[in-house]
Amino acid sequence: MSFIKNFVDGYNDLMINRRDPRVDGWLFMGSPFPTLIMCSCYIYFVKSLGPRLMRDRKPFELRGAIIVYNIIQVLASIYLVYKGLVHAWLFRYSLRCQPVDYSDDPDEVIVAQMCWWYYFCKFTEFLDTVFFVLRKKFDQITNLHVIHHSIMPAACWWGVKFAAGGHGTFFGMLNTFVHIIMYTYYLFSSMGPKYQKYLWWKKHLTTMQMVQFVMVFLHSAQLFFIDCNYPKILAYAMCFNALMFLSLFSNFYIQAYIKRRRLPAIKKEDDAKAAVTNGKANVANGKTNDKEGRGVGKMISNIMSNTTNACYIGQNGLYQSNSKDKSNGTSKTQKKNL
Repeated sequence: MSFIKNFVDGYNDLMINRRDPRVDGWLFMGSPFPTLIMCSCYIYFVKSLGPRLMRDRKPFELRGAIIVYNIIQVLASIYLVYKGLVHAWLFRYSLRCQPVDYSDDPDEVIVAQMCWWYYFCKFTEFLDTVFFVLRKKFDQITNLHVIHHSIMPAACWWGVKFAAGGHGTFFGMLNTFVHIIMYTYYLFSSMGPKYQKYLWWKKHLTTMQMVQFVMVFLHSAQLFFIDCNYPKILAYAMCFNALMFLSLFSNFYIQAYIKRRRLPAIKKEDDAKAAVTNGKANVANGKTNDKEGRGVGKMISNIMSNTTNACYIGQNGLYQSNSKDKSNGTSKTQKKNL
């Protein structure tokens, strides 16, 4: 009983005394449970309910909806970056040390609001997987992919609840800027084969994503060596996140652009999309060439490949034509995932 009492007292102290009071009354900010419930519903739908509902139905053709989705993502990202620059990083914030200002300063309140919108966008990204379900791309819905998308809203919730502003917003603004470029790429990709000639810059997008994580790591790691009134635990979390994704993107870059591996199952017109999305353009479900090293080396390669598949923000196969997915191999894959 004492353990339960201490846990409840600690939780109440955290939620009452350590919160950012400016976010009181904001949607989903009262407690972490609404966010956790929505993440749980997402997992249940994409892993169980959705596939069962689609089992005896034909896949939906969602090209128009996907185009609109990408346009909205681009516009929302542009808006967030603009507000972040004007009210914080362009004139007011320091790249070296920027504590969280919990006052009612108008600029800081707007920054806090942008943090909340960044968190909310993690829910809209659930549609990446919902599109897979409705188009019966079940082979794309790996466990790691679902874990990645379900963890992000929960992780962002804690940042908004306790530190809506300051040093950590550099990561959110930089990541959102990359999203502008990324979803623009997906927009052209979703418009069909005739737009593939405009997608020659896929390799540079991958490079931009890796540079992003290097910048985030350096920006966060400097807090360990200077005196700055910013929560160190958040700096550790951002450094870990940056290193993890940097390793995954680097692994994909080596496989796709140096070793020149490609996934045979991907149609030619979708190769450009695949090169920056699911990380499957070179290795399918962790299966490498027979000549690759065995034992521990092969096991590590399999783990890295599977994790890369899950953690790439964009998803391979999202814009493939349904009419081209009726081969025996695709049908077997779908049945297996069902």
